[in-house]
Amino acid sequence: MTRAAYFGYFRTMHDEPPMSRVGALIGSPARALILTELFDGRALTATELASVASVSPATASEHLGLLLAGGLVTREKSGRHSYYRLASPEIASALEQLAVQTANVGSAAKSIRKTLTRTPIQSARMCYDHIAGRLGVSIADALLKKGALIALDTDYELTPEGEMLFESWGINPTDLRRSKRVFAQQCLDWSERRHHVSGAVGAALAKLALEKGWIARAKERRVLVVTPFGQRELKTHLGISYDQVEKRA
Repeated sequence: MTRAAYFGYFRTMHDEPPMSRVGALIGSPARALILTELFDGRALTATELASVASVSPATASEHLGLLLAGGLVTREKSGRHSYYRLASPEIASALEQLAVQTANVGSAAKSIRKTLTRTPIQSARMCYDHIAGRLGVSIADALLKKGALIALDTDYELTPEGEMLFESWGINPTDLRRSKRVFAQQCLDWSERRHHVSGAVGAALAKLALEKGWIARAKERRVLVVTPFGQRELKTHLGISYDQVEKRA
C-alpha cells in the first residue's frame, strides 16, 4: 500500500458511517488475523503480528496504523519496541459476537465448527481478559446453579451468596462495582453458542484462576489448560468435573 493510497483510504473511512468504517477495517484478512491474535488481551509487536498475518513487518505496520486510527487497537512503547493490544474489553466482546454471527454463514462455517470441536481452544481459552470456551460456560453454569449469579437481560448480577463466595476467594465485589467497565456481562461464546461471564467479574475470575494455579496458559496462544490442582479446586468450589470441560461435542 503506497503512502497516497494509505491516506486516501483513511480519508474515505472518515467520510463513511462508523459501521462502514469498522467493516472496512476488519474486512481485510490480514487485519482480521491480527485482531484475532490479540483476542487474549496480550500486547504484541508488529513483527509478531506480521508473522501471524503472513505479511511483511512493514505491511503489518500499515495495517496496525489503520487499526490504531480506527480505535480498534492501542499502542504502548517500551524502549525501542511498540506493543499493540485491543483497545478495550468492549472491542473484544464486540468482535467475539461478530465471530458468533459470521460462523453461522455458509457451509464452510459448518466445516470450521466441526474442526473447532476437535481442538483444545474449544475446551478453554482466554477471550481478552476472561475465560471462554467450555470451561468458561461451565463456570457460568455452576455459578448460576449455586445461586451465586442471576441472569438479568444481557448481564449477570451477584447475589448475596455470590458476594460471600467471591469474598472467600479474596475478590472484593465492591471494588469490582467501582470499575468503569461493565460489572458482569453475558458474553455469547462463539464455539459453545452459550454464555460465559465477561466484564469486571469475568476478569476477576480469570485472574483468580491463573494466580491460584487452577489454570495455566498453554504454548498455543489463547489456549488454557486446567491443572491437576485446578481440577480438584473446580470440583470442590464449583462442582465442575474435568470430564465436563474436556468432553468433545
